Amino acid sequence: MLFTLCIVSAIAFLAMHREIRRAICQALGRHLLQRVAKRKADIYEKVGVVPKIARTVGFFHPYCNAGGGGERVLWTAVKSVQTDFPNVISLIYTGDLVSSEEALRRVKTTFEIDLDSSKVIFVPLKLRFLVSPAVWPRFTLLGQSLGSMVLGLEAICRFAPDIFIDTMGYAFTFVVVKAFLNIPVGAYVHYPTISSDMLKSLKEVSIVSKVKGAYWRWFAKIYSQAGRHADFVMTNSSWTQNHIASLWGKDINLSVVFPPCNTSELDKVDILRPRESSLLYLAQYRPEKNHKDLLHSFAFYIQQHPESPAKLLLVGSARNETDLKLVESLKGLAQKLKVIERVEFIVDAPWPKVVEYLGTCSIGVNYMWNEHFGIGVVEYMAAGLIPVVNNSGGPKFDIVIPWIGKPTGFHASTVAEYAEAFQKALTLSTQEQQEMRVNARSACARFGEHVFMRDFGDVFAKLLREVYAKD
Repeated sequence: MLFTLCIVSAIAFLAMHREIRRAICQALGRHLLQRVAKRKADIYEKVGVVPKIARTVGFFHPYCNAGGGGERVLWTAVKSVQTDFPNVISLIYTGDLVSSEEALRRVKTTFEIDLDSSKVIFVPLKLRFLVSPAVWPRFTLLGQSLGSMVLGLEAICRFAPDIFIDTMGYAFTFVVVKAFLNIPVGAYVHYPTISSDMLKSLKEVSIVSKVKGAYWRWFAKIYSQAGRHADFVMTNSSWTQNHIASLWGKDINLSVVFPPCNTSELDKVDILRPRESSLLYLAQYRPEKNHKDLLHSFAFYIQQHPESPAKLLLVGSARNETDLKLVESLKGLAQKLKVIERVEFIVDAPWPKVVEYLGTCSIGVNYMWNEHFGIGVVEYMAAGLIPVVNNSGGPKFDIVIPWIGKPTGFHASTVAEYAEAFQKALTLSTQEQQEMRVNARSACARFGEHVFMRDFGDVFAKLLREVYAKD
């Protein structure tokens, strides 16, 4: 019913004459900006910023209180704005209906980010359910995209900003913001909603698969059109950038801004002390993390080198009962592969315990195909582990790359290649190990919080200049 209503409403609006649609949008946009002008002036006076140059930036992040890597990006971006642009007020469009004090307290405890609360305004969104996949059991991509447009309209109706930045990947909001407000739009993209890899992976052998393929290609086309409404786009990795460029066009203002990785605690780990012959895999217990293939690789390695004392530690969080069932199935597989005595399963370990593992294991493993970035790999390298990563995505193109002409780890794709990489990493001489650990840690400087703030600030300055140019 909801999907049908959204489709009918969209068709009815699009059926109007183009000039009529434009006139309606512009009239509503002017009303929204006029309505919020007095509110902005009161805020500027209360906070003590310079009214003539003061502006508001709206961060569209419906799940701002989740506490994950995407939220670290959001709050570090807000910190960048507060640090370099003191006359800018940050609006947070969110469906997390908690008090601002509670939300900022969690930012402090989770990310160790201190913010000026007087320059952060939370704008509550009541229609967040429209972007939940549970609401759209069929045609999920399209449903969530239409839902995000409605949610984006709610956001600007509640508080029209001077700059709009999406940090969660809702590209269809750009269309709404441009149509009604025609203000500068920025985006930080963690991964594309649909990618060329998804399109290539679909084998169109049946009627159903052919229909699905046509649907995906059509969606990719409208997703591309929506994305082109952004003025400046930041991506978290070369892999994401390449996919966005292929979808949205190479003529858009596109730049890689690596996500902020807080490795200050890991930098204190002594990377030159002897390590246990253990492999560590930090990853949530989800199917796409490929724990099963890792167990097969480890079993193959042990089969080839039974004299090895190596052990495998699987450390990750479990979100729900489904994830816990996956853990049990992995234990069964380890038993079947006859490596259960060498594998340890750790669920929801506290961070201090994770740091302990990072300080004692020798090898850090990444097994996910086409991971868009790979913060866990950065943590391996900062703590002095030698990374063995999948030969794809961010780990291949951005993280485990030569540093000053010297290797920082190993790449692998197949079960046999991983087993071979484990053997190479574990049999390096002491000097070779130490050199690679030092190189890997040095390479992590590219992913520091200060680097993100600098690069994000450069893009934000361009958005701000566009605002001033229009005034």
